Amino acid sequence: MPKAMGVVNQAVPAEIGGEQNVVMVEHGSAERAGSGRKILPIVEGVVLVAALLAPLVLQDYLTVFATRVIILALFALSFDLVWGYAGIMSFGQALFFGSAGYGVALLARDLDITNIFLVLPAGTIIGLTFALLLGGFLLLGRHPSSVIFVSLGTLTGSYAADRLARGWYYLGGQNGIPSIAPMTLGGYEFTEGPAFYYLVLGILVVVYLLCRFLVRSQFGLALAGLRENEQRIAFFGYKAQHLKAIIFAIGGAVAGMAGSLYAFHEGFVWPNMVGVVVSTQVVLYVLFGGSGTLIGAVIGAVIVEGVSFWLSDNYRDIWPIILGLLLLLVILFRPLGLISFVLGERERVGSFGAEPGDTNKEKRNAAP
Repeated sequence: MPKAMGVVNQAVPAEIGGEQNVVMVEHGSAERAGSGRKILPIVEGVVLVAALLAPLVLQDYLTVFATRVIILALFALSFDLVWGYAGIMSFGQALFFGSAGYGVALLARDLDITNIFLVLPAGTIIGLTFALLLGGFLLLGRHPSSVIFVSLGTLTGSYAADRLARGWYYLGGQNGIPSIAPMTLGGYEFTEGPAFYYLVLGILVVVYLLCRFLVRSQFGLALAGLRENEQRIAFFGYKAQHLKAIIFAIGGAVAGMAGSLYAFHEGFVWPNMVGVVVSTQVVLYVLFGGSGTLIGAVIGAVIVEGVSFWLSDNYRDIWPIILGLLLLLVILFRPLGLISFVLGERERVGSFGAEPGDTNKEKRNAAP
């Protein structure tokens, strides 16, 4: 296996990097490739600074809205891991998001458990558990699962969860579970406002960094190759379905954490949280922002929610039509999302190992 991993480490980036990257290396223009790869940290830094300063310039009601958007950006991050890096089209991501929301709502209602160090891990575990169960069923069969089978399977799971929530009196039926007690830390209650905003932003940053580390690891390299050419990854000795199940479970855990935060921020949960509409919504976030970049999912959630908020306030009768047309135009003319305006294909996929220029420099330094 170590030998196979070494082969993947060399072969997959050459395959997924595209012809442009090969031309760069052949002509010795490693400086151009290196400079291009500096764009992603700049974009991430700009987004982080804007997020940190937002509550200082926004009105109170907009800070509440921005908190909701950041939670949805965390949710979008979970889907980008699954689809953008492993190529798994999950139309049931809301199942993990909403089930965690219902789980922490029941803990708060029935057991009076609202401590952040209990409810957030509980929601994460709920999302992870549901993702393991659904992923094990769809991905770990005797024969490799097709994209259509997994897409329809996750869609069916989300639809079934929605119908179950609507018909189960214990979960509140159509009305859901209202009046959830605030999340607490000792004697402090997290209510809507800057404190909740910075809490959610801090969690998003930590999860983002962990995801960035994951997708830049050897595991992430295998995922990138899995998305581009699953048969080649299987030929190198990797168990492709196991890799898919692992990242599917991780995505479910992140979605569960987002669902827990969303439940406490909104103060209630309802069947739509586990349904098809929210599952489709997160797909649009990633499509609009750009898949396979992590930051594209965050940007997509912010822009889609921000534009929806502005359109619904100014064009109340036709705003869904306008939003739909905008999304359609982006998907048609920028299939890699808005992030593709500033990121090339090479940086979107990622780089692994030392650059050719760095290797030559190391050789020169090592020479007597």
